[in-house]
Order: sequence, then C-alpha cells, then structure tokens
Amino acid sequence: MGREGRARRKFSAALKAKVALEAIQGQRSIVELAGEHQVHPGQVTHWKNRLTECAEQVFASGGPGGARREHEELVAELYQQIGQLKVELDWLKKKLSKN
Repeated sequence: MGREGRARRKFSAALKAKVALEAIQGQRSIVELAGEHQVHPGQVTHWKNRLTECAEQVFASGGPGGARREHEELVAELYQQIGQLKVELDWLKKKLSKN
C-alpha cells in the first residue's frame, strides 16, 4: 500500500515555528523533536532551515507587520493619486466642453 491510502497531514504555522525554534536551540536532537511531534526528521530540518533563511525578513521591515504596513501605505498613496488625476481629468473635460 503506497501513499494513496494516507491523507496528507497539515501542520499549523505555530507548530512549525515552535519545532523550528527548538531545533535551532539545539537542546534536543532533530530525531528527538521529530519523534515528540510525530513528524519526519527531514521535515524538522526543512522547517529549521526555512526559519533561519527567513529570519532576516522579520527585522528588515520593522517587524512581522512591517511589510504589510508598507504595502497598505503604498496602496493608500496610489488611491490618492488616482483620485487627484480623476478630479483633474473631470475639470479638463468640463473646460473643453465649454469651448
């Protein structure tokens, strides 16, 4: 019986982060962590490596919500520019229609 009999398990982001942090701390081996959380040791190593690679992003944007805030500010600024351009276009249309 192959993989077709088993449903793929999904793990929460919180669990992945917890296991990856424990792996980085190194107080227990990867095999011990994998056994405790019932995941493959390769999965623990993958989560650990991913957390290590992405850790810089947390500080680069001023925290976890920094990138989202920057995006929202950009969107707000673009909407403001669109509004301004629409007002100018309407004004020009009105001016041209009078002539």
